[in-house]
Amino acid sequence: MELMLKIVDADGAVLASSTGRAETFLVYRQSYREGDRVVVEISEPGHVFLALDGAIQPCLVYMKECAYSLAVPFGDKRKPYSPNAFRGDIHRLSARSTRPDEIVHRRNLALNPWDDHANRVLFPHARANVETRGEAVFAARNAIDGEKANDDHGFWPYTSWGINRDPQAALTVEFGRPVRIDEIAFYLRADFPHDSWWEKVSVTFSNGKTTCFPLVKSGAAQAFPIEPCIVEWVELHGLIKAEDASPYPALTQIEIWGTEAQETETSRLRSKAIPEAPTGALVDDA
Repeated sequence: MELMLKIVDADGAVLASSTGRAETFLVYRQSYREGDRVVVEISEPGHVFLALDGAIQPCLVYMKECAYSLAVPFGDKRKPYSPNAFRGDIHRLSARSTRPDEIVHRRNLALNPWDDHANRVLFPHARANVETRGEAVFAARNAIDGEKANDDHGFWPYTSWGINRDPQAALTVEFGRPVRIDEIAFYLRADFPHDSWWEKVSVTFSNGKTTCFPLVKSGAAQAFPIEPCIVEWVELHGLIKAEDASPYPALTQIEIWGTEAQETETSRLRSKAIPEAPTGALVDDA
């Protein structure tokens, strides 16, 4: 796999780039400016390890297409990231392809710290029909960014998916290809007593099945084994809030554990009609 990393400015001019076969590194010796973008290009769709900033954990992700672009965050959009991320006048980026033995292991398939609203290429990808006040610290992407600290809220590392007090809120996690999942874990935001919690949530899978999960008032991981199944997306919905004084339940993290689907399983899935992921309109009410 051929890889390229680029820093591109608001006018599309390439400020720095690097290329490599199987692996490449880029050291950018300038401060980012508003409008700059980090671009990853690969010769064919597939799995890659990306480390696009020294303050954010490297991550194994799946690129469904050959080019991914991340707008360098400024202002409110910077708040979900470490205060050290994207700052300073020297930045080290890297990308490498994966070996077959690296992607067969069971892992959390819902982990992507590089996700954002504009992303349609790099998976997993999270989106929701509601995000509290449209603020970045309550965006859907926060539920898959790997940040699990949950005894506060509203700033890094206490990022979360906020539902704007909407009982019809729903979060969809898309994988970009068929995967085989066997466990789901929820980390509720636990800034009690400011926060409330959900006593029950439902998850609908792309295979058409729906499962309900009972939850308790806790900031610890609440993990549930499920019957292994091949899916391309899951939707979290049916959020039943506890009867307490706080109107603010929220989700810090969702983990979806499993493996890549085998070729035979993928072929069998493709032979069936697969429902498209839900496409609720995003609501940003105050």
